[in-house]
Amino acid sequence: MNIEVKKAKASRIHKVDFDNLVFGQVLTDHMLRMKYSNGKWRKPRIVPYGPIRMYPALSTLHYGQTVFEGLKAFIAKDGAINVFRMNDHIKRFNRSCERLCIPEIDEEVFHDGLIELLKIEKAWIPKQKGTSLYIRPFAYATDMSLGVHVAHNYEFMIILSPVGAYYKEGFKPVKLITAVEHARSVEGGTGAVKTAGNYAASLYAAYQAEKKGFTQVLWLDGVHRTYVEEVGTMNVCFVINHELVTPNLSGTILAGVTRDSVIRIANDWGIRVHERRIPIDEIIKASDIGALDEAFGTGTAAVISPIGQIQHKEKIITINKGRAGDLALKLFDEITGIQYGEKPDTFGWITKIR
Repeated sequence: MNIEVKKAKASRIHKVDFDNLVFGQVLTDHMLRMKYSNGKWRKPRIVPYGPIRMYPALSTLHYGQTVFEGLKAFIAKDGAINVFRMNDHIKRFNRSCERLCIPEIDEEVFHDGLIELLKIEKAWIPKQKGTSLYIRPFAYATDMSLGVHVAHNYEFMIILSPVGAYYKEGFKPVKLITAVEHARSVEGGTGAVKTAGNYAASLYAAYQAEKKGFTQVLWLDGVHRTYVEEVGTMNVCFVINHELVTPNLSGTILAGVTRDSVIRIANDWGIRVHERRIPIDEIIKASDIGALDEAFGTGTAAVISPIGQIQHKEKIITINKGRAGDLALKLFDEITGIQYGEKPDTFGWITKIR
């Protein structure tokens, strides 16, 4: 594919402290842009990272017709660039586009454009274990109109950010509190896709949780406030009586790529996996009788986040004595081992760029 490339006059990489990366605050020299108008996507361009032009009437600012993705690239043991489950993220991006009435991106164009961008920005991929290059594709409506309607013009972009650990706790167990007064999503809504409105809806409860000393919110279903759904930034798994249990994909939670990776690896290891509705009372009871072995979150940013404590109303439970569980550690080592090329990629999840 013929991609127009305009290089930055000078790199900013010498200003970056790669030993102290804060998630998402450092951006690389270049980005990919592609516009949609008159019923079709134009050719992608790679240009210097910089501001985008918009007007106060930009429809996305008012009505939120926008979607995004998040995936990662790594410097592998053999020196190549490893991108983890690229094709699955591209497919999920297009599912989000469909739900928000945004024209889908041709998968080959997305794939080839991202690879070209990564080749140009290879020097920005940090090499230390535990770091990576976070990839943020997004698309948004660019109509200049205050009318509520499906837009006619869009832009697709990919920006890149070298990152360290997502949570300041690192791999230490996080503390969660349930949201009993607020809802993130309901069946029939947009909870299953990556659109900005889902995250905007979660901010107030997350802000209140942080003020109380918690890392994040454990969301319950939006109707009954009874069933566990997901954490604000990741899917959630529990190990009960040595079996892995995770909420089923009912249309209210995101079909996490890391979640799927965990389920497939666990099945491959012979661990019984159950995807079903999980009442929060069941988790509390399992903890009370000693059947809750461990709990952890799964997501692209943090990979695996052990959960050490959950508060629901006035009840507080401590999981595995507040320590990371054996399965969480094993899964983290397995997934990151595949990502860095230290373990065999038996599932064919890695796109390798040389």
